[in-house]
Amino acid sequence: MTAPTRPDLPATPVLTYRVEGMDCANCVQKVERLVGTLPGTGAVSTSFTRQTLRLQLDETRTPRHTLEGHLRALGYAPTLQDPAPTAPSGAPPPTDPDPGQDTRSGHAAGPAWHRGAQGRLVLLSGTLLAAAWLLSLAAPSAAGLGYVAVTLLAGAPLARRAVASARLGDVFSIHLLVTLAAVGALLIGAAAEGAAVVFLFAVGELLEGVAAGRARSGVQALAALTPTSAQLLTPQGPREVPAATLRPGQRVLVTPGSRVPADGVIEEGVSGLDESAVTGESVPVRRAAGDEVFGGSVSTDGSLTVRVTREADDTTLARILHLIEQAEHSRAPTARFIDRFSRVYTPGVVLVSALVAFGPPLLGEPLSPWLYKGLSLLLIGCPCALVLSVPAAVTSGLSAGARRGLLIKGGAALETLARVRTVAFDKTGTLTAGHPRLSEWHSVGSGHAADHVHPDPQADTETLRLAAAVAGASSHPLSRAVTEAARQRQLTVPAVTDARARPGEGASAVLDGRALHLGSPASAAAQLGAFSGPLARQLDALQAQGRSVSVLHDDHAPLALLAFEDDLRPDAAQALADLRRLGLGTVMLTGDHERAARHAAQGLPLDVHASLRPEEKLRHIEALPGPVVMVGDGINDAPALARADVGVAMGGGTAVALDTADAALLRPSLGGVPDLVQLARATMRNIHWNIALALGLKGLFLITTLSGTTTLWMAVLADTGATALVTANALRLLRWTPERA
Repeated sequence: MTAPTRPDLPATPVLTYRVEGMDCANCVQKVERLVGTLPGTGAVSTSFTRQTLRLQLDETRTPRHTLEGHLRALGYAPTLQDPAPTAPSGAPPPTDPDPGQDTRSGHAAGPAWHRGAQGRLVLLSGTLLAAAWLLSLAAPSAAGLGYVAVTLLAGAPLARRAVASARLGDVFSIHLLVTLAAVGALLIGAAAEGAAVVFLFAVGELLEGVAAGRARSGVQALAALTPTSAQLLTPQGPREVPAATLRPGQRVLVTPGSRVPADGVIEEGVSGLDESAVTGESVPVRRAAGDEVFGGSVSTDGSLTVRVTREADDTTLARILHLIEQAEHSRAPTARFIDRFSRVYTPGVVLVSALVAFGPPLLGEPLSPWLYKGLSLLLIGCPCALVLSVPAAVTSGLSAGARRGLLIKGGAALETLARVRTVAFDKTGTLTAGHPRLSEWHSVGSGHAADHVHPDPQADTETLRLAAAVAGASSHPLSRAVTEAARQRQLTVPAVTDARARPGEGASAVLDGRALHLGSPASAAAQLGAFSGPLARQLDALQAQGRSVSVLHDDHAPLALLAFEDDLRPDAAQALADLRRLGLGTVMLTGDHERAARHAAQGLPLDVHASLRPEEKLRHIEALPGPVVMVGDGINDAPALARADVGVAMGGGTAVALDTADAALLRPSLGGVPDLVQLARATMRNIHWNIALALGLKGLFLITTLSGTTTLWMAVLADTGATALVTANALRLLRWTPERA
């Protein structure tokens, strides 16, 4: 999460801290609230995934040691990181692991649990607790001192955090509840149970930290794949340079077994590429000259010369990492509700506990047993497990998806995906492979009625040159097919001015003062009037064959018809069948003509709506049974992706696809769409189980406490046990795999 830069901090340095113990969304919010209350801070950015805090700090107003002291008071261990001016914003600390390492296993390197402050506290307090218990067997009268020592040792950090939280306005924190229970246990002579309370709570916090580390590990392993060096090709030969210094246009050498240092295009060589870091595809893909490659992928068996197309901080891998960090702060509605509920629930627990502890004694009952029950209620009411139930599952779900090439931008999109009823698909580049070929083109004779169509579709190279000049303004797959056809024939494409893409219509440009347009037949007819004669007959014949057709025209008359062929994705039928099996409706919304759309959808369980302008797509999306998912190629479907309840971009990891929608399929496969829905449903089932476990255990122990059968250590076990169960249940999502029909 990033706060705006403050105008009163023009020259303050930017500091980056690793914050040990910042293991949950609640921890991140605490750190941000703390930093926000300190004078002289600005541009605050936190990352749960990397456990970092980045900020501008005016040390004349808040010294560095003051900031660090406040963080330690909250129970976090800040470590100032060395500045890395050349590293991209989304990149991790400089590492370059063995390319053969299995980075999809989800086990990234990290400190062992017993080396952290919380681990050491658990080991020390556990050892003292065991020693006190052994002492109680030999000398029962002296055992109380050992239990008191454990309570003070493990309770002191809780008390400090409770005070620090109270100073920040969070009076009724979890740490306050446990501290009150531990102190109360000492006051009524239940030192052994007080020691068990603080020890079990420390164990619960340790488990939460370990679980957070497991959930982060997949993303951290992904981050560790960012290469730190590259073999830059120079006139003198290859020269090793930092990967972060590469610029578009430079050429690099990728040898067998090494990583591609940045996104680019292969100029020479053939090799298998392990792209699992980006797409989740475990099988290496064969790549050759002209193919795009992702930074971080591994060349398995060949040397490649790659022309860099993006800077280090703009690679697909860097964008994925940045978007995953953004997803941490897009919270699910259920999580927001539980947070609001806990703000009322926790003070309510304190009030009820006080009434149970002191109400009956005020009416003449003995104090000690009711105080004991009140302290037990205080512990049972700790909302740890409840607050953790949603973010733990969401974090695990997002991590599991990222490792399989399913990028979901936050818990809100994940929750909506679980409730989706209809999935709408674009045609070109989505249901089809997105690699259309210009199969033929027909020059049109003079006059608007087009009294004849050129009989030889391959003869008129001038028409293709003009079409390629206009197509250069658009990144639509059909436009790319035109420019590729001109390149293959080594045609010289004339320079144009005022080139621009027209979403849903095509592209236009000005050549020698003449406006040229390349777009759909409907768009051309809207400008020029209905076609007739041979032109209309030729257009009808091409469309009857299921071809997609574009019209090249100026402001007065049509100039040519261009026909395209595009193959259906091989997994389209299976993906649509899987969606139907999940109980979802499927439709096609396309701007292509009716015949081409129905030809592409032949044999598929799909309702077809064709010849749609962008605004008509939006109206169809609004009329479909919702929530609605729109799946597009992320290039010309931005309005529809934005209007749908969840927009899913298919772009094979392209920058536009990653930036456009609520979710992205990094692997260009339609099978990712039912996978997204299954992952979302699995996550929501996990959340529902977590909430049921948290509330069910609390309800059970509430009854046993009021009946007098619950001890203090059992009460804290109710919360710690619920936290452990919720955590373990959430971690199951890391092993999630989609079901196949």
